[in-house]
Amino acid sequence: MSTEKSFANGSAAPGPVPEGCIRLYSMRFCPFAHRTRLVLSAKGIKHDTININLKDKPDWFLEKNPLGLVPTLETTAGEVIYESPITCDYLDEVYPQNKLLPSSPYAKAQQKMMLEHFSKITPYFYKIPMGRRNGEDVSGLTAELKEKFAKLNEDLVNKKTKFFGGDSITMIDYMMWPWFDRLEMFELKHCLDSTPELKKWAERMSEDPAVKATTHSVDTYKAFTKTYINGKPDYDYGL
Repeated sequence: MSTEKSFANGSAAPGPVPEGCIRLYSMRFCPFAHRTRLVLSAKGIKHDTININLKDKPDWFLEKNPLGLVPTLETTAGEVIYESPITCDYLDEVYPQNKLLPSSPYAKAQQKMMLEHFSKITPYFYKIPMGRRNGEDVSGLTAELKEKFAKLNEDLVNKKTKFFGGDSITMIDYMMWPWFDRLEMFELKHCLDSTPELKKWAERMSEDPAVKATTHSVDTYKAFTKTYINGKPDYDYGL
C-alpha cells in the first residue's frame, strides 16, 4: 500500500508491510523525511509510503512511534526505526547496493561530525523568514548564515571535490540537501552569492536523479508554507 494523501486521527491503520518491502511514514513537505526519501530513491529500495497528518496524528501511528515524528520506518517483521539520520544509516547498512556512507570508520565519523555542525545551521532557515514576517531586523542572522555557508564553501575548496564526501554524492550531501532545496522558498538563495563552490555544489545536487524524484516546485513549497503559517497546514496540497 502506498498513499499520497495523509492519514489523520480516526483513519484506519494501514495493513501489514508487504513482503520484500519497507514502509516509510512520512510527510510530503518535511525536510527531515525528505532525507529518508532521498536515500530510498538513491539506493533504489522497494518501499511504500504512508503520509501522516502531523497536526492530527492517528493513534495507531503514535503506538508505533510515541514521539509522533517522521520519518519513521517499519519492516515486514514489525521493527520500527525513527530519527532521520538513524533511518538513513539503517537503510545504507541493510541494503548494500549503492553504498552512501564511506567504509572507512574515520571517514564515516567525519561525515557524522559534519552532520552535527550542519544541525546548528538549520535553525537559521526558520528564524530568518519568521523574523522577517514579524518585522524584525534579520540582518545579523543573515550575516551569520552567510558565515556558516562560507565555512561550507571553504570545506569544498580545501577538499577540491565536487561533493562533501568526494567526487560523487554520499550520505552527507543528502543529509544537507533538503534545506538547500528550500532556499528559494525561504527567500535565502542570495546567501549563496559569495560562496561559488557551494553554489556549484547546489547546482550539481539539483541534477541528481534522486533529488529530482523527491522535490516539489518552489510554488508548491511556498503554498504549503503559507497554510502552515496560517495554522492550518494543508498536508495534501496539490493532490
